[in-house]
Amino acid sequence: MNNIGPKQRLSTRLAFLTAGLVMAAWAPLVPYVKARLGLGEAELGLLLLCLGVGSLLAMPLTGMLAARLGCRRVVLIAGGLVSVLLPCLSLAASPLQLAIALFLFGAAIGTLDVAMNIQAVMVEKASGGALMSGFHGLFSVGGFVGAGGMALLLWSGLSPFLASLAAAVIAAIVLAVASPHLLREPEPRAGGAVFVLPHGAVIFIGVLCFIVFLVEGAILDWSALFLTATRGLDASQGGLGYAAFAVAMTSGRLTGDRIVRRFGGKRVMLLGGLFAAAGFFVAVFAPTASVALFGFVLVGLGASNIVPILFSAAGSQAAMPASLAIAAITTLGYAGILAGPALIGFVAHATSLSVAFAGLGCALLLVAASARLGGFMPIQRE
Repeated sequence: MNNIGPKQRLSTRLAFLTAGLVMAAWAPLVPYVKARLGLGEAELGLLLLCLGVGSLLAMPLTGMLAARLGCRRVVLIAGGLVSVLLPCLSLAASPLQLAIALFLFGAAIGTLDVAMNIQAVMVEKASGGALMSGFHGLFSVGGFVGAGGMALLLWSGLSPFLASLAAAVIAAIVLAVASPHLLREPEPRAGGAVFVLPHGAVIFIGVLCFIVFLVEGAILDWSALFLTATRGLDASQGGLGYAAFAVAMTSGRLTGDRIVRRFGGKRVMLLGGLFAAAGFFVAVFAPTASVALFGFVLVGLGASNIVPILFSAAGSQAAMPASLAIAAITTLGYAGILAGPALIGFVAHATSLSVAFAGLGCALLLVAASARLGGFMPIQRE
């Protein structure tokens, strides 16, 4: 691992950029696929679940593959599958075909996600400084590029197949540029590991990731309804809540490495959790929509560097090999994204959406308090 340098860091950033691009490129295709197959909302919801199931099943296996084969092979195979499958989603001729394609697409995305995070942990450890926030920031940038680019191509009159093919080709080119400097060697001391049940600090880190990813999923699916139903915002402006959150989170991550190096992971996680919790409370008690939007900005800024810090912590703990730990916490985190919308829905039905959002603020206070324990987290300071 002594040969890790700027080229390996750049390749890692490009892998994150690719993953964000292909994931976000699927979103603008959903209405077209729905219309093409004549699906109702319930049917579409069940089919979209196939994507999540594919990811959740693939993620735990990726840790074993990366430990045996090295990150480069796994990233390239998963990235290649994603590039092939993305255009196929627009060609599905039946719900069954779409279900199979979404399952495989989800499995490839989940595999790519875990493998690139394992690479990121290894590169960060070898570099001796905080890099994880910047890597995750490039994933967010890829999301903006993928969703915006696809929307622009479709708006210009390109067919869904050609638009998705263009996105897939761009993703494949970016991954090809990254390919020579992706890590070929398996993680040290993980070569003999076949499977290790998550335990100790890994479970604790995974639970914290679950909470933060749950927050992201909740804002994605419920912020628009919150703003329109409780703050009187017009339906056409409901998406501003998630937009404010996403822009703030991306900005926080792109500057996060310098902040973590300056103040240390524990302090950034403590203050980030407090800021994010405060953001929910501001949104809940805001007298106007503009103040509520400011609350979502606070949530995005506060939460932006918590997950990168937790991934770094998973790579530094000694309870189990880093590759298997990353697979475990990624799986738990993604489960939070999937469970979040439903959980918020149940709480909102029993009480109100404001109470559900306040509950998320309380959960983030627990994340902030966990930073004081500190035993699971490396201190990264200049």
